[in-house]
Amino acid sequence: MPYDHPDFGKLLPCECTVRQMADERLSRLERYSNLGPLTRSTFESLLPEGRSSDPENRQRFSACFRTAQQYADEPRRWLVLTGPSGCGKTHVAAAIANRRLQNGYHVFFVFVPDLLDHLRMTYSPNSDVAYDDLFERVRNAPLLVLDDLGSQNSTPWAEEKLFQILNHRFNAELPTVVTTDSLDGLDERLAVRLRDPSVAQICEVERPQLPLLQQVGGVTVQFLADKTFETFDVRGMNADSKGRESLRTALAEARRFAQSPEGWLVLLGVHGCGKTHLAAAIANYELGAGRPVFFAVVPDLLDHLRSTFSPESRVTYDELFEGVKTSPVLILDDLGMESSTPWAQEKLYQILNYRYNSRLPTVFTIPGFIESIEGRLASRLVDPKLSILIAISAPDYRSQLAPTERPYGPRQRHRG
Repeated sequence: MPYDHPDFGKLLPCECTVRQMADERLSRLERYSNLGPLTRSTFESLLPEGRSSDPENRQRFSACFRTAQQYADEPRRWLVLTGPSGCGKTHVAAAIANRRLQNGYHVFFVFVPDLLDHLRMTYSPNSDVAYDDLFERVRNAPLLVLDDLGSQNSTPWAEEKLFQILNHRFNAELPTVVTTDSLDGLDERLAVRLRDPSVAQICEVERPQLPLLQQVGGVTVQFLADKTFETFDVRGMNADSKGRESLRTALAEARRFAQSPEGWLVLLGVHGCGKTHLAAAIANYELGAGRPVFFAVVPDLLDHLRSTFSPESRVTYDELFEGVKTSPVLILDDLGMESSTPWAQEKLYQILNYRYNSRLPTVFTIPGFIESIEGRLASRLVDPKLSILIAISAPDYRSQLAPTERPYGPRQRHRG
């Protein structure tokens, strides 16, 4: 350098040494990050629209991809990535971590069950790492990525450790990325913080594909097989002219609903008059059109909801309840036949009220009078802006008796 240059007489690393120092720093950061083989999971190796064949899920993935890139450039507060296993959540989270590492920042990435195992092992006298050191390293990492939250064994100790970590980072608003299959089923204290819009941004990477048929109450594909519109007998058994007319009206309305599911369809009538056959025919039609449908026998549904509180249950209460409540098409068979307990009435009200406010297509069969239904439910079932009531006055198909009293009150609005 010239004598008057500011660097004259200084010892400076050459270009190759600078590159070597940068590589060593990145190597140290990668070792600290705990990414291991996930260092290959970058934005460049991701398909921007994901791999789903569903166009809506491809749009969701694309939106999350852009959000993750922005977060990687400037991580602020929390980013929560949700979606079923295999949808790419972990790759997106690792891509964020790798982008930060490439830019020279500290990141700590950990699979949640592994984190809890490592914390447990620190209690061993042979552990190379002290509990406090590891716990503080995770709790105060400049950017923490918790992968697969919810997959851990849910013990009180595990829930308490996770709460301590996330609560500290929540209060300090430390940048945190969390991946989880679903927020439902998580410890409520964690779920509340992960849902808080002032700190956390939830990004749905992919929405689980609903099975075409979900059912509760022994309604199998075999049961539905012969319940079609074509096999519905509009002549009835010993039905008079009004009874046969009500069967024709019910068939026409059920067909109309199946072709374009909108609003609510309420079928009233005595046991065996054909209500369940028409409800099953609607389900068959939806399945044939590739549209998901949930068919539930109401008393059995309530029994299943109760059973989810058992530790042996394979389905959580939230999973079943949300599945029924939000199903694209819901068929509730034998409404009014359930045990009329306050708990049962409250569960049914929550389901019906949600679907009423959301205007979700729903079919009900009621064996008897509309007046037999609890008042809050009945007021929604008879709303003419949403519901069509079909009273089938034909007798039981299995009965040899003449038609009996119509199953609706004298002031009830109805068709048929």
